[in-house]
Amino acid sequence: MPKRYADVPGDGGSNIVGQVQTQQARLRERLSGVRAIVAVVSGKGGVGKSSLTANLANAFALDGWRVGILDADLNGPSMAKMLGVRGRTLAVGADGVTPPVSALGVRVMSMDLLLPSDASPLTWDAPTQQEAHTWRGAMEANALREFLADTAWGALDALLLDLPPGTDRLSTVAGLVPGLSGTVIVTIPSDVSHLVVRKSITVAAQVNAPVLGLVENMAGMFPGRPGAELAREAGIPFLGSVPFDRELALAADRGEAFVAAFPAREAARALLDVAGRVRNALATPARA
Repeated sequence: MPKRYADVPGDGGSNIVGQVQTQQARLRERLSGVRAIVAVVSGKGGVGKSSLTANLANAFALDGWRVGILDADLNGPSMAKMLGVRGRTLAVGADGVTPPVSALGVRVMSMDLLLPSDASPLTWDAPTQQEAHTWRGAMEANALREFLADTAWGALDALLLDLPPGTDRLSTVAGLVPGLSGTVIVTIPSDVSHLVVRKSITVAAQVNAPVLGLVENMAGMFPGRPGAELAREAGIPFLGSVPFDRELALAADRGEAFVAAFPAREAARALLDVAGRVRNALATPARA
């Protein structure tokens, strides 16, 4: 019969199980003031998921919502840059770490705020290099738990989790937070992207994270099948199609809110429409 960690004697007095349980309790308390927790996933990289997450948060903020973002891509963090808070010094007080706030009031926590330089990668210490891959999953989950538990998020209408590519990351996050209100899945008009997205939809069902809908990004740039067809086949809502716009990427590089700076552009109008549909889907949050 397999043993749990608590059943194995001789942990050197570290009481790791107790530490994790304490941290998990602090995490639940920390997130008790968050009305909705939404994971933004893609499964595949290169679909503009982080840019879409940033603009969803900005659109929510423009509508008067209190919004936070956890950049859960620990190895390739970009949210601090996109929201214009990169380089800010983190303030640590009795209540925890105060997250930097963007120009529109979005609270942000990202590994990028902790790395010493642009060239510094995130590395995981392990007894040997051969064992690093074994440690990585557990260490990443623990780092995300610490971010969630130690950040003074305050009262939020929505906390967006910008997940890295890979269907396994949704399972990890779902095991950490008290409950996901849902997932927003991002794709591009590409058969390869659609193939991976189908897997993300399956994982969302397995971890009880309702799919709020599918967003097609960079429409018009690729010749593949439209995302609306994929959503219809998968039986999930289609939140909208965002046309490719070079200015959207440039605004992200400047740390500028595209939906606020260029509200008349077609892509900005599409993003605002998507945000409205997500807000409607969250009107009655699924989590207790």
